[in-house]
Amino acid sequence: MKARLIASIVVAGAVALGMSGCNLIAPQATLKQYDASDGVGVTVGSVAVRNAIVVSDDGETGNLVFSVANRDDRAHTVLIEVEGIDEQFQVLAEPGLTSFDGSGANDPLRIESLGVQPGGIVDVFFQYGEETGATASVPVLTGELLEYSTLVPTPQPTEEPTVEPSDIPTPLATPTTEPTE
Repeated sequence: MKARLIASIVVAGAVALGMSGCNLIAPQATLKQYDASDGVGVTVGSVAVRNAIVVSDDGETGNLVFSVANRDDRAHTVLIEVEGIDEQFQVLAEPGLTSFDGSGANDPLRIESLGVQPGGIVDVFFQYGEETGATASVPVLTGELLEYSTLVPTPQPTEEPTVEPSDIPTPLATPTTEPTE
């Protein structure tokens, strides 16, 4: 009787160990950081850039759209450099969440001469203060999807040249009163 009880305990323990053994050696997917949307993210110090994308229909002009989660209790000025573009951007990351998508006070960052067709990626560098910066490989998407259709860059208004009035009056043709032969 005792042997039977010990055998059933051993068998129950072996079954329990066998059923849970995978959890002992398999990595847990919930512990892995991943980007759950179309965009990408990087973290620099206490500032986390989330869901960064470039929206462009022609590959030449694009809007850099992203959110910044600042876990610090003070604002930080974030420097942004887009690969292949001479211009640098600076944005103010207030404590909490700040979006640069045109939905609030912050418009997306307009990139001229992007040179990356939709479907490609462009490297974007984010850094603030003395923190070591990080580069994100940001996807270039079109405005074909409804959620991105309002984020496509609009053409810049062109200035029409103004015509200055001339100070010198133009002479008018004067009729001749001489007889013609």
